[in-house]
Amino acid sequence: MAKPGIIYLVGAGPGDPDLLTLRAARLIERAQIIVHDGLVDPAILALARPDAELISVAKRRARHTMPQDAINDLLIREAREGRDVVRLKGGDPLIFGRGGEEAEAARAAGIRVEIVPGISAANGAAAAAQIALTHREASSVVSFVAGQCQGLSEQNWAGLAGIGRTLVIYMGVSTAPQIADKLMADGLTPDMPIAVIENATRRDMRVLRGMLAGLPELVEAENVRSPALIVIGEVAARTDRVLATAAMEAAQ
Repeated sequence: MAKPGIIYLVGAGPGDPDLLTLRAARLIERAQIIVHDGLVDPAILALARPDAELISVAKRRARHTMPQDAINDLLIREAREGRDVVRLKGGDPLIFGRGGEEAEAARAAGIRVEIVPGISAANGAAAAAQIALTHREASSVVSFVAGQCQGLSEQNWAGLAGIGRTLVIYMGVSTAPQIADKLMADGLTPDMPIAVIENATRRDMRVLRGMLAGLPELVEAENVRSPALIVIGEVAARTDRVLATAAMEAAQ
């Protein structure tokens, strides 16, 4: 019987291959099998060796290529056959990546698992858009939430957004109307600044800015598609204000 392989839960970062950790890049380059999400950039998959087996388990809203339990079973089965498996996820495996569930399943099956962190989508997107998620003059708290979870309207987001706070919403494009209504019902002003960052760190990245009340219309008018993050808070407008001030001073 073959010695079990290792399951590596690897963060692929926000998209740009240059933002991979050295550990992640080395594992991808030598992997026998890579089980990857749909949001992993093709340029990252291109780092794999020619004979590596690439298996996509891409997930989209209301359409999953493979249920989570089946993904767990796949990882465990391949490891039991003696192969090291790289489970490649966009961003960081433990931030809305279900890495915790996969690690638990592997440990329960007696399979060694290693978690390789990646630059989270929020950190990567904010850096690419030059938005400081915390800022001494604008925000001392940052929170991450998922905008596509079941029971969105019942979730308690009270206190997560507002003056002095930044809220980053993952997977919120399709539920933008509900998100805007929810936050305004919780007391946020309609003119709270927002930024939508699409395809962060990639060549086709877009940063769209507006106000909370106009979030649904902005997403629809600009035909925003995943991967995209929504940043809500004063920091979302700060970069534009600083650049505008600098331009005015330079013109004087």
